[in-house]
Amino acid sequence: MLYKNQEGKSSSSVSKEFNVDEATIKNVHQAFRENTLTAERLVQIYLERIQKYDQPFGLNAITSINQRALQDARVLDEEFRNTGELRPLHGIPVIVKENISTAGLQTTAGSLAMQGFMPKEDAYIIKKLKEAGAIVLAKSNMAEWGISANITVSSVAGETLNPYNLAYTTAGSSGGPAAAIAANFGIIGIGTDTGGSIRGPASHNAVVGVRPSMALTSRKGIIPLNLRNDVPGPMTRTAEDAARVLEVINGYDPEDPLTEYGKEKLPDSYTEFLQKDALKGIRIGVFRKLSNYASPQIDTLFQQAIYELEKLGAIIIDPFEVPGFDSLRHNQWCAVFQEDLNEFLGSLGDEVPVNNLQEVIASGKYSKYIENDLINYQKYMKVQGETVCGGPFSDTKRIAFRNAIEQAMNHQRVDVLIYPSWNRAPIKAGTVYAITGDNNHIIAPHTGQPAVTVPMGFLPENLPAGIQFLGRIFDDHKILSYAYAYERATQHRRKPKMFSK
Repeated sequence: MLYKNQEGKSSSSVSKEFNVDEATIKNVHQAFRENTLTAERLVQIYLERIQKYDQPFGLNAITSINQRALQDARVLDEEFRNTGELRPLHGIPVIVKENISTAGLQTTAGSLAMQGFMPKEDAYIIKKLKEAGAIVLAKSNMAEWGISANITVSSVAGETLNPYNLAYTTAGSSGGPAAAIAANFGIIGIGTDTGGSIRGPASHNAVVGVRPSMALTSRKGIIPLNLRNDVPGPMTRTAEDAARVLEVINGYDPEDPLTEYGKEKLPDSYTEFLQKDALKGIRIGVFRKLSNYASPQIDTLFQQAIYELEKLGAIIIDPFEVPGFDSLRHNQWCAVFQEDLNEFLGSLGDEVPVNNLQEVIASGKYSKYIENDLINYQKYMKVQGETVCGGPFSDTKRIAFRNAIEQAMNHQRVDVLIYPSWNRAPIKAGTVYAITGDNNHIIAPHTGQPAVTVPMGFLPENLPAGIQFLGRIFDDHKILSYAYAYERATQHRRKPKMFSK
């Protein structure tokens, strides 16, 4: 994929002054201030990396490039020269999932049925990122319509592969941004999480993935899978960068009524809570319900992680139990894709090539593996009744589930819960149906609680695995601080050798 600059020449220069491998927001901004790097130069380097590695190596993470990225970078460089001030994400290149509206950039949700849709307006969180100085560098592949948590395959771009071992999958549905950030194609990725679509790919690709509390981040301008569960969030190489991004994208949006619930819950800063000794003295509940069926390799890493947390000063409560958990978690899902998608597409009028799910199916423009899902979504709407289809603050079953977990945390004086993000290794590429061991969909999507996954080590075949921290609703700042302390002490993330200089 060749990027053309404004003069029509290919951008191929590589900085000798700044190495982007594992670059963070902080060290990029330091380089800006020291005049050893510009935003334009940084964008050029990442465009070169994408061109060199993505298609030639078969990673297949990037679906399109923002042809204005260099121009946007030059404007930000000029601003910095004139003011001497950097915005929170000044000049930081962002990789955006295909279901998040980006003005002037194709947004397809991975479906050929949506090919050619160029939104006139950015999604709310993209507006916030741009206001903070971020540069949308590229769009990234996803599981078509967000339907699969196991793989990232779309009719638009095919399958995205795992940068640590190209014979394996990334999980889904945000596998594109996860693989791109793992391979150092940008500084930050933005994904969406309905059942685990940020945290699963983050775990499989050795990056940090945050599912924020429901109501913290707006869903406006995002092609939905299930609005009652959908939430956008950051995918980054460090917990600190995730906190910096969450500071920017959170907040009240009058066009997303759900964010009213989070309006009074926002701390002034997330980064101010990041402390290396944040784990000292806290009580961590080991949620064995979600780890009892882990593979031996995952269990070994998880037991090692528990030992590491204990060495860092945490008090381990093992096992942590929730009375009635199995019955509470039952029947939490609701088939509302058709309703939500039709409403989204209908709001766009002639901008989109299809206006409803029926037209998507009639077009035949979708991957074969999701055909039955699409047909079933068309047949069954609100199969469990209106009350079960409510939001996290109105649905009685969801409220009861959250209350039971948080009351158990209160009773056992537990600050945070932990479990493996995924109970098994990534599956082989090309596999559609398999026993996958996904823990991400079980709690947070229904209760609205925040969860973050960070690397806890590597399995055979050089495959990453993650540990998940789950907190009380609106305790995002706390779980990020715990993840940060664990990450800083253990340094389990390593860059994929195949995509290193």
